[in-house]
Amino acid sequence: MMKKIVFVVLSFCLLLSCKTRSGESVAVDLTPKDSLAAVKAAQGLPEEPVFDIVTTEGTIRVRLFKDTPLHRDNFTKLALAGYYNNLLFHRVINGFVIQGGDPFTRDTSLVAKWGEGGPSYTIKAEMRDADGNPLHKHVKGALAAARQGDIANPFKESSGSQFYLVQDPENCRHLDGEYTVFGETIAGLHVIDRIAAMPTDRMDRPLEDVKILSIKPNKELNSK
Repeated sequence: MMKKIVFVVLSFCLLLSCKTRSGESVAVDLTPKDSLAAVKAAQGLPEEPVFDIVTTEGTIRVRLFKDTPLHRDNFTKLALAGYYNNLLFHRVINGFVIQGGDPFTRDTSLVAKWGEGGPSYTIKAEMRDADGNPLHKHVKGALAAARQGDIANPFKESSGSQFYLVQDPENCRHLDGEYTVFGETIAGLHVIDRIAAMPTDRMDRPLEDVKILSIKPNKELNSK
């Protein structure tokens, strides 16, 4: 029971970290040119595209779900525009999840704001089916969107860019139906484990940078 309580507290601190402080703006948007190029590049991808998240610790291959189209299309747009290039996994909790996608992590002078950055928009929740059941559960390797807490975000809309990958599903069951899961890991679970096991500071930041070098579509699998 104590272990579960600990992880509930950790999930609150981790997944709600994209909340701004003092109402300050943290908008980081693509330029119109980048957005247009990304939309054009996305044409021809399958309904459930496969992307390779290339990191300094190895590659995590994910498939995006067609029944979460808002999150699928947003992730695709950002990835193809290079938005995620050189961002860090800024929060890592062994036995729970690894989280990245904050553009502020490119700048060490903004370390106090890591976890607060992203585009100026949020994404409508795609968590449950018509009967109110979770569309997808937090299985190992699940790809899900971070978000602000329920008080500031009663409709549970997702961060525009921050995402997390599940390392231990046993400690993530309470997140089912509360956060949008929009993809699954189909290769590279060992990379998630490797990143999750890295030493961290008291803010759950890895002591050695774990960088997302790029997120790019897998041409071979997307052409099948």
